[in-house]
Amino acid sequence: MTRPWIRAIPPAEAEGRLKTFYARVAGPQGQVDNILQVHSLRPHTLEGHLALYKAVLHHTRNRLPRWLLEALGVFVSLLNRCEYCVKHHAEGLRRLLDDDERARNICSALERERPEQVFEGRELEAFRFARKLTLDPAGIREGDLEVLRLAGFDDGEILEVNQVVSYFAYANRTVLGLGVTSAGDTLGLAPSAADDEDWGHR
Repeated sequence: MTRPWIRAIPPAEAEGRLKTFYARVAGPQGQVDNILQVHSLRPHTLEGHLALYKAVLHHTRNRLPRWLLEALGVFVSLLNRCEYCVKHHAEGLRRLLDDDERARNICSALERERPEQVFEGRELEAFRFARKLTLDPAGIREGDLEVLRLAGFDDGEILEVNQVVSYFAYANRTVLGLGVTSAGDTLGLAPSAADDEDWGHR
């Protein structure tokens, strides 16, 4: 791990509650993403981050497809100029789609802030809403949600879009504010859905 701007405890030096958390989030080779290690001085914030992340992006009760939620996360991260989250979630998007060309086309369009080149209908409206909520949150009005309803989203799905955009605002600022890089990370790893419901309740 390239050193962030605050002290981070690596997995080999973790003890107690932090060691337990690291064991639960470690990848196949025991690696822990840098965005998680940067929480190490306050393990309870690591627990909170993971609970939110899994609920927003990987919960079995979400109805929107995971690839779409990942793509929204990539878009928000591009708008916030968060290279770390763009790299991780673009790779996650590629794995979920299992279609490298489509993933490249989506990411290329999002980099240009032109989602209309690859999306239409309700999916395109989700990206338009994500852009406004990211760049002009105080400008959101009830009418913006009505546009989503008219495009075919129900209120629960609107909540999912809202929460993805809001989560990435948090994640992007965690990374950018603490100097976290992707050096040493394995890009695109995602947690199993098996313990979605009980993360944060143990």
